[in-house]
Amino acid sequence: MSQLTAIAERLAPTVALRQPPSAVADATLVRECKLMVVDDEPTNVKIVRRLLELEGFSQFVTTTDGRKAMTLIRDEKPDCVLLDLMMPFVTGLDVLDEMRHDPATAHIPAIILTAVTDHKVRCEALKRGATDFLNKPVDPAELAPRVVNVLAAKAYQDQLVQYNHSLEAAVRERTRLLEQAYREIGLVLARAAEYRDNDTGLHVVRVGRYARIIGEELGIVGDDADLLERAAQLHDVGKIGIPDSILLKPGRLTDEEFELMKRHCAFGDRILQPYSGDEPQLEIGEKPQGLSNGGATPLLVLAHRIAMSHHEHWDGSGYPVGLAGEAIPLEGRITAVADVFDALSSKRCYKDSFPVDECFDTMAEKRGTQFDPRVMDAFLRRRDEVADVLMRYADEG
Repeated sequence: MSQLTAIAERLAPTVALRQPPSAVADATLVRECKLMVVDDEPTNVKIVRRLLELEGFSQFVTTTDGRKAMTLIRDEKPDCVLLDLMMPFVTGLDVLDEMRHDPATAHIPAIILTAVTDHKVRCEALKRGATDFLNKPVDPAELAPRVVNVLAAKAYQDQLVQYNHSLEAAVRERTRLLEQAYREIGLVLARAAEYRDNDTGLHVVRVGRYARIIGEELGIVGDDADLLERAAQLHDVGKIGIPDSILLKPGRLTDEEFELMKRHCAFGDRILQPYSGDEPQLEIGEKPQGLSNGGATPLLVLAHRIAMSHHEHWDGSGYPVGLAGEAIPLEGRITAVADVFDALSSKRCYKDSFPVDECFDTMAEKRGTQFDPRVMDAFLRRRDEVADVLMRYADEG
Protein backbone atom coordinates (compact mmCIF):
# COMPACT_ATOMS: atom_id res chain seq x y z
CA MET A 1 0.00 0.00 0.00
CA SER A 2 1.45 3.39 -0.99
CA GLN A 3 1.75 6.32 1.42
CA LEU A 4 -0.94 8.19 -0.50
CA THR A 5 -3.32 5.25 -0.18
CA ALA A 6 -2.86 5.21 3.57
CA ILE A 7 -3.55 8.94 3.70
CA ALA A 8 -6.64 8.62 1.55
CA GLU A 9 -8.04 5.83 3.73
CA ARG A 10 -7.64 7.96 6.84
CA LEU A 11 -9.22 11.00 5.24
CA ALA A 12 -12.64 9.66 4.34
CA PRO A 13 -14.55 6.76 2.77
CA THR A 14 -14.65 6.45 -1.00
CA VAL A 15 -17.81 8.50 -1.33
CA ALA A 16 -16.27 11.40 0.53
CA LEU A 17 -13.32 11.49 -1.86
CA ARG A 18 -15.68 12.36 -4.68
CA GLN A 19 -16.00 15.79 -3.15
CA PRO A 20 -13.39 18.58 -3.61
CA PRO A 21 -10.41 18.24 -1.25
CA SER A 22 -11.12 19.73 2.16
CA ALA A 23 -8.75 21.87 4.20
CA VAL A 24 -8.09 18.84 6.41
CA ALA A 25 -7.25 16.73 3.39
CA ASP A 26 -4.97 19.45 2.03
CA ALA A 27 -3.16 19.69 5.36
CA THR A 28 -2.67 15.94 5.55
CA LEU A 29 -1.31 15.77 2.01
CA VAL A 30 1.04 18.69 2.65
CA ARG A 31 2.33 17.18 5.88
CA GLU A 32 2.87 13.59 4.79
CA CYS A 33 3.63 13.53 1.06
CA LYS A 34 7.13 13.40 -0.39
CA LEU A 35 8.01 15.63 -3.35
CA MET A 36 10.88 15.30 -5.80
CA VAL A 37 12.30 18.24 -7.73
CA VAL A 38 14.46 17.58 -10.82
CA ASP A 39 16.06 20.65 -12.46
CA ASP A 40 19.56 21.22 -13.81
CA GLU A 41 19.61 24.74 -12.29
CA PRO A 42 20.34 24.61 -8.52
CA THR A 43 18.70 28.01 -8.06
CA ASN A 44 15.44 26.76 -9.54
CA VAL A 45 15.51 23.75 -7.22
CA LYS A 46 16.06 25.98 -4.18
CA ILE A 47 13.26 28.37 -5.19
CA VAL A 48 10.69 25.60 -5.77
CA ARG A 49 11.63 23.85 -2.56
CA ARG A 50 11.49 27.05 -0.50
CA LEU A 51 8.10 28.06 -1.90
CA LEU A 52 6.68 24.64 -1.07
CA GLU A 53 8.25 24.65 2.40
CA LEU A 54 6.46 27.92 3.10
CA GLU A 55 3.21 26.09 2.36
CA GLY A 56 4.03 23.32 4.86
CA PHE A 57 5.71 20.65 2.70
CA SER A 58 8.68 19.12 4.48
CA GLN A 59 9.71 15.92 2.66
CA PHE A 60 11.86 16.53 -0.41
CA VAL A 61 14.18 14.69 -2.77
CA THR A 62 16.13 16.87 -5.19
CA THR A 63 18.69 16.50 -7.96
CA THR A 64 20.22 18.69 -10.61
CA ASP A 65 21.40 15.70 -12.68
CA GLY A 66 18.72 14.23 -14.91
CA ARG A 67 20.79 11.06 -15.25
CA LYS A 68 20.19 10.28 -11.56
CA ALA A 69 16.49 11.05 -11.66
CA MET A 70 15.13 7.56 -12.35
CA THR A 71 17.35 5.90 -9.77
CA LEU A 72 16.13 8.37 -7.15
CA ILE A 73 12.50 7.98 -8.22
CA ARG A 74 12.70 4.19 -7.90
CA ASP A 75 14.53 4.31 -4.56
CA GLU A 76 12.67 7.18 -2.88
CA LYS A 77 9.21 6.56 -4.32
CA PRO A 78 8.06 10.20 -4.22
CA ASP A 79 4.36 11.02 -4.30
CA CYS A 80 4.89 13.63 -7.03
CA VAL A 81 7.79 14.64 -9.31
CA LEU A 82 8.33 18.25 -10.40
CA LEU A 83 10.36 17.80 -13.54
CA ASP A 84 12.29 20.31 -15.64
CA LEU A 85 11.76 19.75 -19.34
CA MET A 86 15.00 21.08 -20.84
CA MET A 87 18.08 19.51 -19.22
CA PRO A 88 21.47 18.37 -20.58
CA PHE A 89 22.28 14.67 -21.09
CA VAL A 90 18.77 13.50 -20.15
CA THR A 91 15.71 15.63 -20.89
CA GLY A 92 12.51 15.75 -18.91
CA LEU A 93 10.79 13.86 -21.72
CA ASP A 94 13.38 11.07 -21.41
CA VAL A 95 12.74 10.79 -17.67
CA LEU A 96 9.00 10.86 -18.28
CA ASP A 97 9.31 8.01 -20.79
CA GLU A 98 11.21 5.87 -18.31
CA MET A 99 8.73 6.60 -15.55
CA ARG A 100 5.74 5.61 -17.63
CA HIS A 101 7.34 2.42 -18.94
CA ASP A 102 8.31 1.16 -15.49
CA PRO A 103 5.32 -0.39 -13.65
CA ALA A 104 6.88 0.64 -10.32
CA THR A 105 6.82 4.34 -11.24
CA ALA A 106 4.17 4.60 -13.93
CA HIS A 107 1.52 5.79 -11.48
CA ILE A 108 3.60 8.66 -9.99
CA PRO A 109 2.30 12.05 -11.18
CA ALA A 110 4.77 14.38 -12.92
CA ILE A 111 4.34 18.16 -13.08
CA ILE A 112 6.45 19.66 -15.85
CA LEU A 113 8.41 22.83 -14.99
CA THR A 114 9.26 24.65 -18.22
CA ALA A 115 9.86 27.99 -19.84
CA VAL A 116 9.05 26.42 -23.21
CA THR A 117 5.91 27.85 -24.75
CA ASP A 118 5.99 25.72 -27.90
CA HIS A 119 2.58 24.06 -28.22
CA LYS A 120 4.04 20.95 -29.91
CA VAL A 121 6.46 20.36 -27.04
CA ARG A 122 3.68 20.61 -24.48
CA CYS A 123 1.49 18.23 -26.47
CA GLU A 124 4.38 15.77 -26.70
CA ALA A 125 4.84 15.91 -22.93
CA LEU A 126 1.14 15.21 -22.41
CA LYS A 127 1.31 12.24 -24.79
CA ARG A 128 4.17 10.83 -22.75
CA GLY A 129 2.24 11.07 -19.50
CA ALA A 130 2.74 14.53 -18.03
CA THR A 131 0.16 15.25 -15.34
CA ASP A 132 0.30 19.07 -15.33
CA PHE A 133 2.43 22.09 -16.35
CA LEU A 134 3.93 25.02 -14.44
CA ASN A 135 5.53 27.87 -16.33
CA LYS A 136 8.93 29.26 -15.36
CA PRO A 137 9.45 31.47 -13.54
CA VAL A 138 7.13 29.67 -11.15
CA ASP A 139 4.21 31.71 -9.80
CA PRO A 140 4.27 31.28 -5.97
CA ALA A 141 0.47 31.61 -5.81
CA GLU A 142 0.04 28.81 -8.35
CA LEU A 143 2.68 26.31 -7.28
CA ALA A 144 1.26 24.84 -4.06
CA PRO A 145 -2.41 24.62 -5.25
CA ARG A 146 -1.31 22.79 -8.39
CA VAL A 147 0.76 20.33 -6.38
CA VAL A 148 -2.01 19.74 -3.84
CA ASN A 149 -4.59 19.13 -6.59
CA VAL A 150 -2.32 16.59 -8.25
CA LEU A 151 -1.65 14.85 -4.92
CA ALA A 152 -5.37 14.75 -4.05
CA ALA A 153 -6.22 13.19 -7.41
CA LYS A 154 -3.45 10.66 -6.92
CA ALA A 155 -4.66 9.82 -3.42
CA TYR A 156 -8.15 9.18 -4.77
CA GLN A 157 -6.74 7.05 -7.58
CA ASP A 158 -4.65 5.03 -5.13
CA GLN A 159 -7.66 4.46 -2.91
CA LEU A 160 -9.69 3.22 -5.87
CA VAL A 161 -6.88 0.85 -6.83
CA GLN A 162 -6.66 -0.41 -3.26
CA TYR A 163 -10.43 -0.79 -3.11
CA ASN A 164 -10.38 -2.80 -6.34
CA HIS A 165 -7.62 -5.01 -4.98
CA SER A 166 -9.59 -5.56 -1.78
CA LEU A 167 -12.71 -6.32 -3.78
CA GLU A 168 -10.84 -8.78 -5.98
CA ALA A 169 -9.41 -10.47 -2.89
CA ALA A 170 -12.90 -10.71 -1.37
CA VAL A 171 -14.27 -12.19 -4.60
CA ARG A 172 -11.42 -14.71 -4.74
CA GLU A 173 -12.06 -15.73 -1.15
CA ARG A 174 -15.80 -16.04 -1.72
CA THR A 175 -15.15 -18.05 -4.87
CA ARG A 176 -12.77 -20.30 -2.94
CA LEU A 177 -15.38 -20.89 -0.25
CA LEU A 178 -18.06 -21.61 -2.84
CA GLU A 179 -15.75 -24.00 -4.67
CA GLN A 180 -14.94 -25.74 -1.37
CA ALA A 181 -18.64 -26.07 -0.58
CA TYR A 182 -19.25 -27.26 -4.14
CA ARG A 183 -16.64 -29.99 -3.73
CA GLU A 184 -17.82 -31.03 -0.28
CA ILE A 185 -21.49 -31.20 -1.25
CA GLY A 186 -20.59 -33.41 -4.21
CA LEU A 187 -18.61 -35.78 -1.99
CA VAL A 188 -21.34 -35.80 0.66
CA LEU A 189 -23.93 -36.72 -1.97
CA ALA A 190 -21.69 -39.50 -3.27
CA ARG A 191 -21.07 -40.83 0.24
CA ALA A 192 -24.77 -40.69 1.08
CA ALA A 193 -25.43 -43.19 -1.68
CA GLU A 194 -22.37 -45.29 -0.97
CA TYR A 195 -23.10 -45.66 2.74
CA ARG A 196 -26.14 -47.68 1.71
CA ASP A 197 -23.93 -50.66 0.87
CA ASN A 198 -20.52 -49.70 2.21
CA ASP A 199 -19.62 -49.00 5.82
CA THR A 200 -17.05 -46.25 5.18
CA GLY A 201 -17.93 -44.55 1.92
CA LEU A 202 -14.27 -44.72 0.87
CA HIS A 203 -15.29 -46.55 -2.29
CA VAL A 204 -16.24 -43.26 -3.94
CA VAL A 205 -12.93 -41.67 -2.92
CA ARG A 206 -10.95 -44.56 -4.39
CA VAL A 207 -12.94 -44.65 -7.63
CA GLY A 208 -12.38 -40.93 -8.06
CA ARG A 209 -8.63 -41.33 -7.53
CA TYR A 210 -8.42 -44.29 -9.91
CA ALA A 211 -10.32 -42.35 -12.56
CA ARG A 212 -7.94 -39.42 -12.17
CA ILE A 213 -4.88 -41.67 -12.51
CA ILE A 214 -6.25 -43.21 -15.70
CA GLY A 215 -7.30 -39.82 -17.05
CA GLU A 216 -3.86 -38.33 -16.45
CA GLU A 217 -2.25 -41.28 -18.26
CA LEU A 218 -4.55 -40.49 -21.20
CA GLY A 219 -3.61 -36.79 -21.19
CA ILE A 220 -6.39 -35.35 -19.00
CA VAL A 221 -4.56 -33.00 -16.66
CA GLY A 222 -4.99 -29.95 -14.42
CA ASP A 223 -8.52 -28.73 -13.77
CA ASP A 224 -9.95 -31.35 -16.15
CA ALA A 225 -8.37 -34.15 -14.12
CA ASP A 226 -9.71 -32.60 -10.93
CA LEU A 227 -13.19 -32.38 -12.42
CA LEU A 228 -13.01 -36.01 -13.60
CA GLU A 229 -12.04 -37.19 -10.11
CA ARG A 230 -14.94 -35.35 -8.46
CA ALA A 231 -17.48 -36.40 -11.09
CA ALA A 232 -16.43 -40.06 -10.90
CA GLN A 233 -17.21 -40.02 -7.17
CA LEU A 234 -20.88 -39.52 -8.11
CA HIS A 235 -21.01 -42.52 -10.44
CA ASP A 236 -23.41 -44.55 -8.28
CA VAL A 237 -25.45 -41.75 -6.71
CA GLY A 238 -28.59 -43.43 -8.07
CA LYS A 239 -28.11 -46.32 -5.63
CA ILE A 240 -29.81 -44.17 -3.04
CA GLY A 241 -33.09 -45.23 -4.66
CA ILE A 242 -32.43 -48.99 -4.56
CA PRO A 243 -34.05 -51.01 -1.70
CA ASP A 244 -31.78 -52.38 1.04
CA SER A 245 -33.07 -55.87 0.32
CA ILE A 246 -31.23 -55.72 -2.99
CA LEU A 247 -28.22 -53.58 -2.07
CA LEU A 248 -27.41 -55.59 1.05
CA LYS A 249 -28.31 -59.05 -0.20
CA PRO A 250 -25.43 -61.38 0.78
CA GLY A 251 -25.60 -63.46 -2.36
CA ARG A 252 -26.19 -63.46 -6.09
CA LEU A 253 -29.11 -61.38 -7.31
CA THR A 254 -31.92 -63.02 -9.22
CA ASP A 255 -32.63 -61.80 -12.74
CA GLU A 256 -35.56 -59.75 -11.45
CA GLU A 257 -33.48 -58.25 -8.66
CA PHE A 258 -30.70 -57.41 -11.09
CA GLU A 259 -33.16 -55.59 -13.33
CA LEU A 260 -34.18 -53.51 -10.30
CA MET A 261 -30.52 -52.89 -9.45
CA LYS A 262 -29.92 -51.56 -12.97
CA ARG A 263 -32.49 -48.90 -12.31
CA HIS A 264 -29.88 -47.01 -10.25
CA CYS A 265 -28.69 -45.53 -13.57
CA ALA A 266 -32.15 -44.11 -14.17
CA PHE A 267 -32.24 -42.77 -10.62
CA GLY A 268 -28.82 -41.20 -11.17
CA ASP A 269 -30.14 -39.65 -14.37
CA ARG A 270 -33.02 -38.07 -12.45
CA ILE A 271 -30.90 -36.95 -9.47
CA LEU A 272 -28.25 -35.25 -11.59
CA GLN A 273 -30.69 -33.38 -13.81
CA PRO A 274 -31.36 -29.70 -13.03
CA TYR A 275 -34.60 -29.14 -11.11
CA SER A 276 -37.39 -28.22 -13.50
CA GLY A 277 -40.37 -27.93 -11.14
CA ASP A 278 -41.93 -31.01 -12.74
CA GLU A 279 -40.65 -34.19 -11.14
CA PRO A 280 -42.63 -37.23 -12.42
CA GLN A 281 -42.10 -40.55 -10.70
CA LEU A 282 -39.88 -43.11 -12.37
CA GLU A 283 -42.01 -46.01 -13.54
CA ILE A 284 -41.08 -49.61 -12.80
CA GLY A 285 -38.97 -50.93 -15.64
CA GLU A 286 -38.44 -47.50 -17.15
CA LYS A 287 -34.92 -46.89 -18.40
CA PRO A 288 -33.23 -43.93 -20.06
CA GLN A 289 -33.35 -43.74 -23.83
CA GLY A 290 -29.99 -42.00 -24.23
CA LEU A 291 -27.57 -39.54 -22.74
CA SER A 292 -28.97 -36.12 -21.86
CA ASN A 293 -27.05 -33.09 -20.59
CA GLY A 294 -27.46 -33.47 -16.85
CA GLY A 295 -27.14 -30.55 -14.48
CA ALA A 296 -26.24 -26.95 -15.17
CA THR A 297 -22.66 -27.01 -13.80
CA PRO A 298 -19.60 -28.69 -15.37
CA LEU A 299 -19.41 -31.11 -12.42
CA LEU A 300 -23.02 -32.26 -12.73
CA VAL A 301 -22.84 -32.46 -16.52
CA LEU A 302 -19.81 -34.74 -16.31
CA ALA A 303 -21.19 -36.69 -13.33
CA HIS A 304 -24.40 -37.30 -15.26
CA ARG A 305 -22.53 -38.72 -18.26
CA ILE A 306 -20.54 -40.99 -15.97
CA ALA A 307 -23.59 -42.18 -14.00
CA MET A 308 -25.33 -43.01 -17.26
CA SER A 309 -22.45 -44.73 -19.02
CA HIS A 310 -20.09 -46.44 -16.56
CA HIS A 311 -22.02 -49.73 -16.88
CA GLU A 312 -21.88 -49.70 -20.67
CA HIS A 313 -19.51 -52.26 -22.21
CA TRP A 314 -17.07 -51.73 -25.05
CA ASP A 315 -18.75 -54.55 -27.02
CA GLY A 316 -22.25 -53.12 -26.51
CA SER A 317 -23.44 -55.68 -23.96
CA GLY A 318 -23.77 -53.27 -21.05
CA TYR A 319 -26.62 -51.14 -19.71
CA PRO A 320 -28.71 -48.95 -19.44
CA VAL A 321 -28.70 -48.00 -23.17
CA GLY A 322 -26.43 -50.59 -24.79
CA LEU A 323 -23.84 -48.17 -26.16
CA ALA A 324 -20.69 -49.62 -27.71
CA GLY A 325 -17.15 -48.50 -28.50
CA GLU A 326 -16.45 -44.81 -28.66
CA ALA A 327 -20.18 -44.03 -28.49
CA ILE A 328 -19.62 -44.48 -24.76
CA PRO A 329 -18.26 -41.20 -23.32
CA LEU A 330 -14.56 -41.43 -22.47
CA GLU A 331 -15.17 -40.47 -18.85
CA GLY A 332 -17.70 -43.34 -18.59
CA ARG A 333 -15.18 -45.81 -20.02
CA ILE A 334 -12.56 -44.58 -17.53
CA THR A 335 -14.90 -44.82 -14.55
CA ALA A 336 -16.02 -48.30 -15.63
CA VAL A 337 -12.47 -49.56 -15.18
CA ALA A 338 -12.03 -47.70 -11.89
CA ASP A 339 -15.35 -48.94 -10.49
CA VAL A 340 -14.88 -52.61 -11.39
CA PHE A 341 -11.34 -52.66 -9.99
CA ASP A 342 -12.58 -51.28 -6.69
CA ALA A 343 -15.49 -53.73 -6.61
CA LEU A 344 -13.08 -56.65 -7.11
CA SER A 345 -10.47 -55.42 -4.64
CA SER A 346 -12.89 -54.46 -1.84
CA LYS A 347 -14.86 -56.57 0.61
CA ARG A 348 -18.62 -56.31 0.28
CA CYS A 349 -21.55 -57.91 2.05
CA TYR A 350 -21.85 -60.48 -0.72
CA LYS A 351 -18.13 -61.28 -1.25
CA ASP A 352 -14.58 -61.04 0.08
CA SER A 353 -11.91 -58.93 -1.60
CA PHE A 354 -9.69 -60.53 -4.24
CA PRO A 355 -5.87 -60.29 -4.20
CA VAL A 356 -4.65 -57.22 -6.08
CA ASP A 357 -2.75 -59.13 -8.77
CA GLU A 358 -5.80 -61.30 -9.41
CA CYS A 359 -7.91 -58.15 -9.81
CA PHE A 360 -5.55 -56.79 -12.46
CA ASP A 361 -5.42 -60.14 -14.28
CA THR A 362 -9.19 -60.59 -14.24
CA MET A 363 -9.75 -57.13 -15.69
CA ALA A 364 -7.05 -57.53 -18.33
CA GLU A 365 -8.96 -60.58 -19.64
CA LYS A 366 -11.92 -58.28 -20.38
CA ARG A 367 -9.85 -55.84 -22.45
CA GLY A 368 -11.71 -55.26 -25.71
CA THR A 369 -14.99 -56.80 -24.49
CA GLN A 370 -16.12 -55.06 -21.31
CA PHE A 371 -13.39 -52.40 -21.27
CA ASP A 372 -11.96 -49.96 -23.80
CA PRO A 373 -8.52 -51.37 -24.74
CA ARG A 374 -6.86 -47.94 -24.64
CA VAL A 375 -8.30 -47.17 -21.21
CA MET A 376 -7.36 -50.60 -19.86
CA ASP A 377 -3.80 -50.22 -21.12
CA ALA A 378 -3.51 -46.83 -19.42
CA PHE A 379 -4.83 -48.36 -16.21
CA LEU A 380 -2.34 -51.22 -16.29
CA ARG A 381 0.58 -48.85 -16.96
CA ARG A 382 -0.21 -47.06 -13.69
CA ARG A 383 -0.93 -50.17 -11.60
CA ASP A 384 1.63 -49.23 -8.92
CA GLU A 385 -0.14 -45.93 -8.26
CA VAL A 386 -3.51 -47.69 -8.28
CA ALA A 387 -2.28 -50.19 -5.69
CA ASP A 388 -0.95 -47.32 -3.57
CA VAL A 389 -4.40 -45.65 -3.56
CA LEU A 390 -6.00 -48.97 -2.60
CA MET A 391 -3.70 -49.26 0.42
CA ARG A 392 -3.95 -45.60 1.43
CA TYR A 393 -7.75 -45.51 1.37
CA ALA A 394 -8.44 -49.08 2.48
CA ASP A 395 -11.71 -49.70 4.31
CA GLU A 396 -11.35 -50.50 7.99
CA GLY A 397 -11.96 -53.98 9.29
